[in-house]
Amino acid sequence: MTYIQRFGSALNLNIHFHMLFLEGVITQECGQSKFKCVKAPNHNDMETLVNVISHRIATYLEKAGLVQRDMDNTFLDLPMDDEDSLLPLQAASVNYRIAVGPDTGKKVFALQTLPAKDEQHYGQLAQINGFSLHAGVFADSHQTDKLERLCRYISRPALSEQRLSLTDSGKVRYQLKTPYQDGTTHVFFTPLDFIGKLAALVPVPRLNLTRFYGVFAPNAKVRAEVTASQRGKNSPRLAEHLKDSDKPYHARSMSWAQRLKRVFNI
Repeated sequence: MTYIQRFGSALNLNIHFHMLFLEGVITQECGQSKFKCVKAPNHNDMETLVNVISHRIATYLEKAGLVQRDMDNTFLDLPMDDEDSLLPLQAASVNYRIAVGPDTGKKVFALQTLPAKDEQHYGQLAQINGFSLHAGVFADSHQTDKLERLCRYISRPALSEQRLSLTDSGKVRYQLKTPYQDGTTHVFFTPLDFIGKLAALVPVPRLNLTRFYGVFAPNAKVRAEVTASQRGKNSPRLAEHLKDSDKPYHARSMSWAQRLKRVFNI
């Protein structure tokens, strides 16, 4: 599963991907699906992978005409539309800049309350040319609670009301979930710029932010075999239903009331 997340911890526009993978592959042997575990990647594997990813993304953007190169620099060449009011807001959000008001173009005010930390490198983390790849979080098959917490984390909303407050001067103060390496713990916005920051995070219409692939894709032939609900093609529940009923088969899932109760811990 891939969840496209558009925000950073400082309410900045920071498009990145949270992906859940099986710790192995599913193969077909003698008509049955079998799971084979694979070895976890080491630091060298991660660096090789992030290097390949960065080059492929750069090549794609260049072919699409969104990146231009000269002798010394590589820079974005985005098509500008004077009628698209979101582009200036998004550009300011990406660069941690104020988008509206008398201080337009200045850096967002940040508060550093902790000492700076040295950059750390470890096994399942790699950073190359502005690209980073992290694969240090995992859950065993029996750790369903941990898996649910992980799913909740990667699909969380951009804003946490618990970390949002107003200062005595009327500015919006937002506490970072995790302090930056330079010790930054809070960012401050004027109310108008705060609204602009939220607007920059809105995705374009009809864009699916949650996507399934591989054996969990909606049309995967073995999806019914590898999921607990047995939903998908070749579902044994579907075959059993068709024997006893002429009505269309609908795989049973949680109702909206059940989903709301679970999400909000009612």
